Amino acid sequence: MAEDAEIVEVLSKVTTATITTILLKKGLRNVWLRGATPLRPGQPRLVGRAFTLRFVPAREDLATPESWSSPKSTRAAIEAMPAGCIAVVDAMGVTDAGIFGDILCARMAKKGVAALITDGVVRDVSGVLSTNLPVWCQGVAAPPSVAGLTFVNWQEPIACGGVAVYPDDIIVVDDDGAVLIPAALVDEVVELAPEQERLEGWIMQEVEAGASLPGLYPANAENKARYEAWKKGQ
Repeated sequence: MAEDAEIVEVLSKVTTATITTILLKKGLRNVWLRGATPLRPGQPRLVGRAFTLRFVPAREDLATPESWSSPKSTRAAIEAMPAGCIAVVDAMGVTDAGIFGDILCARMAKKGVAALITDGVVRDVSGVLSTNLPVWCQGVAAPPSVAGLTFVNWQEPIACGGVAVYPDDIIVVDDDGAVLIPAALVDEVVELAPEQERLEGWIMQEVEAGASLPGLYPANAENKARYEAWKKGQ
């Protein structure tokens, strides 16, 4: 079983697009978290274990500012986050209530959380950006989370962007968005991904040299042999 350091080392060099292709070949189509786009251009590709948080629709007796002091609060969840994890937040696609603002994001950054991923939005955007916590979300909104959501728990299965996310699944996120790798398939993806990236790099070289796509992408037997010969010469 691959150690987390190896998983991060290998997958940080692999695009989310390549990972979706590998997972598609294994029968998994629904792995891209809809709505999670970079809050800031040029954020690095990041890899980490999912730390899940879940909101449900706001209920007036529960979704109050007083709930922020509850033992079941976003504040308590953040304190439970280990360094290197990626926080994945099920906000049910709500875009008119910010799940986190600058103070919560600053605490996550201080704890070494790798990134925040949500199908919702954040608030206090200038402050959030100043924390340098990488964020993928649907945008920003001024109202607090309790204006539209009730926080219920952390580290349980969630739905984020239409994808089932379990604690400790691997998340890879880059400019194309966030992709989930089920924990049980991580070792296979770690083994296959570098070769897929190498092959596609060779194909791109061929295209730039003027090669046509039929028989090249995907590669036929002749081009596979040419690729293997090229690989041996590297």
